Amino acid sequence: MSEALAPSGKEVVEYDRKNLALYAALLEADDAGRDWREAASSLMRLDLADENTEACWRSHLERARWIVGEGLGTALVALNRQVTQ
Repeated sequence: MSEALAPSGKEVVEYDRKNLALYAALLEADDAGRDWREAASSLMRLDLADENTEACWRSHLERARWIVGEGLGTALVALNRQVTQ
């Protein structure tokens, strides 16, 4: 995975659909109290020496929280649309 930031808009996009498993793993790791560096390295395969790594990890964790929180209704509609097409 590159050190790109996760999407931040109010729409669920293809990137989100492709990364649902990652989002779930990041939420689990955070809930378990795992250090962000461990999660970034093991789950996202990010280079910890890169200066953008923490921002990348944080943006993905925040996106995961949005998907299961405020964005849940939007996510369910978008994901259901994907399944039925």
